[in-house]
Amino acid sequence: MSLMMTLNARRAILLPTLALIAVSGVAKEPLDVVDRIDFERYQGLWYEIARLPNRFQAQCSSDVTAHYARREDGRIRVTNRCLRESGQVSQAEGIARKVEPEGPDGALEVRFAPKWLSLLPFVWGDYRVFALDEDYRHVLVGSENRRYLWLLAREPSIPERVREELLHEASRSGFDLDGLIMTEHGR
Repeated sequence: MSLMMTLNARRAILLPTLALIAVSGVAKEPLDVVDRIDFERYQGLWYEIARLPNRFQAQCSSDVTAHYARREDGRIRVTNRCLRESGQVSQAEGIARKVEPEGPDGALEVRFAPKWLSLLPFVWGDYRVFALDEDYRHVLVGSENRRYLWLLAREPSIPERVREELLHEASRSGFDLDGLIMTEHGR
């Protein structure tokens, strides 16, 4: 085989591989997550202030909340609720756990699939806490690949200045905020 054919064959393999890595988000820097979280303070009701569009919340038109409760086994029960356009409540129950027992508290994963599927790695989704204020009033949660983002708060609305600061942090962390959905509450 000539040198030119070898180089062309390598390019034929290398270029699609690099393109796949770039498209899949694997090449992004790891998300810098919160190292320590007091889960007793984190639990309770959070209101969604904003989110990036996603398929599993497509039916949600307003009043999106997440409730976290510590379980005896150390995991966290997650209850997500929202109102549909029809006024019906949509609710999903899930479980969150740390990715690595000795790793940072902000590196979590969550599943909403049935328990019997929990051994399959693809049913667990990234839940990365990457900004949390010291009073546990506002939090930014996203995914490692930057496709999912939520701005949550303890109240259904937050001051515009705080919202802008948090969204600036999300942008600085590599999230594309085009298409960001601002959540309405009080319907």
